Amino acid sequence: MSSMYTANHIGAKAICSLTETGGTCLWMSRISSGIPIFAFTRHTTTRRRVALYRGVYPMKFDITHTDPLEANKQMIDQLIEQNIVAEGDFVIITKGDLRGERGATNNMKIIQVGQALEHTL
Repeated sequence: MSSMYTANHIGAKAICSLTETGGTCLWMSRISSGIPIFAFTRHTTTRRRVALYRGVYPMKFDITHTDPLEANKQMIDQLIEQNIVAEGDFVIITKGDLRGERGATNNMKIIQVGQALEHTL
């Protein structure tokens, strides 16, 4: 809920959720908002499931082959490539400290696109 509250109050253009099961996306989709939620996951079944949630869009992303410290940059880069966000836009990122673990989401970051992402890792 804090992610949705923050996104609505700072005018975020997107929310990125690095997810294994889509549970965090389900909770966020229950709050009515025009802000798109992007579920970044390596699991095909999770991508299929989150496609049914209101305002949630599945994105293929394999964290197991990515340095966890680079995940933020790579997710933002995918959104830029698809013209979803542009420089200066705010993006909320949710993810867990324990990558690959179910139910481990415990981080929320606010990132401004175009700022030095290496400082937000």
